[in-house]
Amino acid sequence: MAKVKPRVKVPRSAKAGEVVTIKTLINHKMESGFRKDKKGELIPRKIINKFTAEFNGKKVFAADVAPAVSANPYFQFKVKVPESGTFKFTWVDDDGTTYTQEKKIKVGG
Repeated sequence: MAKVKPRVKVPRSAKAGEVVTIKTLINHKMESGFRKDKKGELIPRKIINKFTAEFNGKKVFAADVAPAVSANPYFQFKVKVPESGTFKFTWVDDDGTTYTQEKKIKVGG
């Protein structure tokens, strides 16, 4: 499997109380467990099954992911930012592997 790499777009700055758009994508094959390899054996299921986003330690978005989701899951959501801080994004794989990414945003005015 290719290296799993999360990508996140968060505005660098915003006004206090502004609603900003967050975009995330993780390159992940999302193996459903129904396909067979060249030998005819089932390829084990390996999908991202949970995604969460936190802002300054408080959960602001979460999703449970099902096997029907395509490869390279993409999430876009809006969140109000009251202060400067750090977003932390976490993706969890079937085998318990977690992938994280953090992005800061500066809030003024």
